[in-house]
Amino acid sequence: MYQYRLLVINPGSTSTKISVFEDDENVFTDSVFHDSSVLLQFPTMNDQVPFRKKVITEMLEKAGYPLDTMDVFIGRGGPCYSVEGGVYLIDQKLYEDTRDTVGGVEHASQFGVQLAYILGNEYGKSSYMLDPIVTDEFCDLARVTGIKGVYRRSSLHALNQRATAMKHAKNMGGKYSDYNFVVCHIDGGITVYAHEKGRMIDGNDGAGGDGPFTPTRIGSIGVNDIVEYLKTHTPEDVRMLTSRSGGFVSHFGTSDSSRVHKMMEDGDPHATLVWEAMKYQIVRYIGAMAAVMGGKVDGIILTGGLVRYPDVAETIREKCGWIAEVSCYPGEFEQEALARSVLRVLRGEEALKHYSGKPVWDGFPFIKED
Repeated sequence: MYQYRLLVINPGSTSTKISVFEDDENVFTDSVFHDSSVLLQFPTMNDQVPFRKKVITEMLEKAGYPLDTMDVFIGRGGPCYSVEGGVYLIDQKLYEDTRDTVGGVEHASQFGVQLAYILGNEYGKSSYMLDPIVTDEFCDLARVTGIKGVYRRSSLHALNQRATAMKHAKNMGGKYSDYNFVVCHIDGGITVYAHEKGRMIDGNDGAGGDGPFTPTRIGSIGVNDIVEYLKTHTPEDVRMLTSRSGGFVSHFGTSDSSRVHKMMEDGDPHATLVWEAMKYQIVRYIGAMAAVMGGKVDGIILTGGLVRYPDVAETIREKCGWIAEVSCYPGEFEQEALARSVLRVLRGEEALKHYSGKPVWDGFPFIKED
């Protein structure tokens, strides 16, 4: 007999994934893909919350795990103010700040905290988050831009990146804090980060339009090009491109990577060019993160849904294998990380953290802001 039944809610840019754990055992996992044609019907990201709740309810009812049997609700962390890594109780302030995207980005992870909190309140249970996308461990040099008072954000798949890096470190016979890794989460969103001795010190702002383009996001583009684009488009159009309507969606009208990959396999020149360019940009960022750590890299780790395509790893090995060995962990380990980290808190093996409502980093004290 289990002590806790936990519902793990993990929304992605193109999917809703849930798991039911009975203590440490994963007894049910399912995921529903949402094409861009469906999601773009919602004017704002938060307008999707009732839709995503309905999807979760239907998945659980079909599987025979009704919501009223859950003891704990766990949501993937979203764009609250930046925090240190760890398990946080979802209180009203954390719920509101995530809903209001005070972290400065719109990202599907904002549904995780909202849905866990809403369901927890509905059924009188506690709700938690772990390692949100705004987990901030940047070194100071990674923060600075050429605009006074404007700083680079840490915005990444912190949950899966750290979980995968920890798994790889264990496979190497050591601890996460023993090694330097370049970790790439490659899926609907793509983040490439330098993990130096257990800290994520630099990487692209995945939810803010920085880095490689992805199935749904534009990636890094010159400022002058954006200014030119704004002559015929609105700032909201640009914001949508950074999160929902860029990348494959802009080129092909779909975020379904399997369709684009099939087009490439069938010889479509447009699909081939775009797919190869996406891999090229990932390679570019891997090289940059290796340089950040002075070339002292113990491994390049690939994770996320698009790693299921062999050509992704093949290209990265061909271009980056001279830096360090390339290891693949297709998919993600987020469900297990969410459930087992919360279980450690519930069992008193790990400290629970409480959201402060303030960014973990808020400027350099020696720079006076205008």
